[in-house]
Amino acid sequence: MNREPFTMGNRTISFSANIINFCKNEKMTPITKPLIEHLVRSATSIGANYAEANNAASKADFRSKIYIAKKEAAETKYWLALMLNLAADRKTCTELLNESHYLLMTFQKIISTLKNGKQKAVNAR
Repeated sequence: MNREPFTMGNRTISFSANIINFCKNEKMTPITKPLIEHLVRSATSIGANYAEANNAASKADFRSKIYIAKKEAAETKYWLALMLNLAADRKTCTELLNESHYLLMTFQKIISTLKNGKQKAVNAR
């Protein structure tokens, strides 16, 4: 069996696919349709922005894309929390909500590390 390493890139792709599958299985009503559309957009944007960050042209570009990925993770967490009250599959929704929190905290840690590294460089002068 050929298994790819479990990287943040793979994790965001897996998260996007799991969100899409979750949403495909939810009942589309006039109420849930816009929520599901927002959820799919924000969730898939997390990995897209992370991929862009990894191909950034500069540190500032990297920081910007990571910050956007964090914002999208926060938005995704909001939509999942809202869907938790409406979802037919609450178990999967809860698992996705937990994963969105993990992604949010991971991006926050990256941002904090970037800020601390910048602060250390300033203090070293």
